[in-house]
Amino acid sequence: MIPVASDPDPTTQIPWPARGRGQDSGAAGAISEEGALAVPSGTTRKARSKSPPGRRQLSTWDLITLSVSMAGAQIAWTVELGYGTPFLLKLGLPAQLTSLVWLAGPISGLVAQPVIGALSDNSTSKYRRRYWIFLSTCALVIATLVLAYCEPLAEFLVDFFRVGHGDWDEHRKRQANNTAIGLAILCFYVLDFALNGLQASLRNLLLDVTPPNQLNAGNAWHGRMVNAGNIIGYGFGFLPLAELPIIRLLGGGQFRKFCIICIVILVSTVALTCYCHEEQESSPVGRRRTKKGFLDILNDIYNTLITLPHPIQRVCLVQLFAFMGWFPFLFYSTTYVGQVMAYEMGREPDGEYATRMGERAMLLYSIVGVVAGIVLPHLATRDRRILARYENETQDEELNYLRKLVREWRVDAASKNRPLRLPMMPFLLRNIWTGAMLLFSLLSFSTFFISTVFQATVFITLVGISWAVAMWVPFAIIMELLKDTAPPPAPFLQERRPSHTRNLSTPANARRMSRRAMDERRPLLRRRSQDQLDSALDTDANGAPLAGGTVLGIHNLAIVTPQFIVALVTSAIFRAVDGSPPVEGPGEGDTYYGHFGVAWVLRFGGLCTLFGALIARMVPPTPTEKAMRRRLGEMKLLGEEPNP
Repeated sequence: MIPVASDPDPTTQIPWPARGRGQDSGAAGAISEEGALAVPSGTTRKARSKSPPGRRQLSTWDLITLSVSMAGAQIAWTVELGYGTPFLLKLGLPAQLTSLVWLAGPISGLVAQPVIGALSDNSTSKYRRRYWIFLSTCALVIATLVLAYCEPLAEFLVDFFRVGHGDWDEHRKRQANNTAIGLAILCFYVLDFALNGLQASLRNLLLDVTPPNQLNAGNAWHGRMVNAGNIIGYGFGFLPLAELPIIRLLGGGQFRKFCIICIVILVSTVALTCYCHEEQESSPVGRRRTKKGFLDILNDIYNTLITLPHPIQRVCLVQLFAFMGWFPFLFYSTTYVGQVMAYEMGREPDGEYATRMGERAMLLYSIVGVVAGIVLPHLATRDRRILARYENETQDEELNYLRKLVREWRVDAASKNRPLRLPMMPFLLRNIWTGAMLLFSLLSFSTFFISTVFQATVFITLVGISWAVAMWVPFAIIMELLKDTAPPPAPFLQERRPSHTRNLSTPANARRMSRRAMDERRPLLRRRSQDQLDSALDTDANGAPLAGGTVLGIHNLAIVTPQFIVALVTSAIFRAVDGSPPVEGPGEGDTYYGHFGVAWVLRFGGLCTLFGALIARMVPPTPTEKAMRRRLGEMKLLGEEPNP
């Protein structure tokens, strides 16, 4: 069996271990179609667990337990996204002020993820990621509980401070209502900061414990869990929770019962992830032992930002344009269904019915996202036959191994009277990403021709395909690039033997050189160590590995920043087309008839995503994809050799 290459985690700053020649190649096991390692016979789980995190191949179950907390976090998000605005309006907050509450999302994204990433990067503890996962989960539980019982808590606080003369006092009722609104706003801000911290720490944990060749599969599972969380969260909105046997004992309305269910799911999934996975304690080598203050952390974030390698900068730039298209869709898709319904009916529709139709479209969109998240990653499955092999110490050994492998395939093909068929190169991640953004742009421009609710529902549903890619590919690309930024250790550079290095320079007089001599100078095979050296020389790193959590936090800045830009642009579009932005809420806020601004906002988003697709063509293939393409080319050259 052919084990795959597995580079260490750069955030641990531990030198690469040497591999012996005589190591058993079968101990690594076989690779499943998801990129996970099937446990071979004779290899116990205890033996596998001895491998340090970041190098041990993960089974499918490992990938599921590593990602399941993303589903719990996304279900907690639906408390705010799906039910936050109606809950605040029910408490009596004016509809115009709800937009100030939802500023918590972009603000927390700008602050929480980079800071928590930098703080955990500067820790050498083996709990540096799970520590923040635990703290974020505790904050989420407290904030959600207070949200669920904010009205009884407000009445308790008012009575505790003896405001008013009794339950009949209007002043007491008014103060209790204002206190409930204040508690709800505070809890929603805590919820946003805690959720950003939790999701950032979960992605940092994925980066730490997953080997490079499985980052694609790991991020695919993250994307599936996010969409599954959407389905579960929005699905609870259609269930009569008050009729369930145990849940009805909690009292209160639908919102309170949903909050308690979210807490149970969140705690269960986070506990499973933290129990099944652990990080490796970082080596103090290369780290300053002095504790850093908050200003030092901010300075580290700034220095990382201005020294990002070009490939990571391009990924962030693509995300900037991509989410200028995603935020209008995520914010206004349900409103768009209501406006199309009003256009189709020729009058103002029932507001509650229009909202339900919009939520139904979003539910179908989430289901398609899960299905696409299961199917599409198979297009980028890493074929283990063209992945790098560790056991061959010299170039000649690697060449002989490849020649033997191709010869076996040729004999097998000849016995079946078939031509030799080499493994196929999977789709590059950047190509899948580009295609998804082009699909989103095409669907956004199709709003010029949408005139019925059915067509609008189909449009929103198909966008789930692009969303599945957006939750998987960019994170897989940036994590593989992060794994590749650690330079090779000094002994590696010193121990390279000149006899195993082909001369790649152009001869002084190429015309006089024979074709055979030129072929001899062509590098038929480039050893894995040479691939690592090339990758290290191509990177912009200055000798020190990048801090993975900090870079992922900066990547989140590129995702969050468009929200501020979109808020300004969409406000201008609404005023130009409709005269005022749409306001969700009772009364005049539910007016759909005669409004077409949301369609133009969606088209603006499609145009921005089109620019993102163009920039995505400048994102280079990941290190694993480069190595696979190079080895496949070597196999093709060996396949053209005459039979001995």
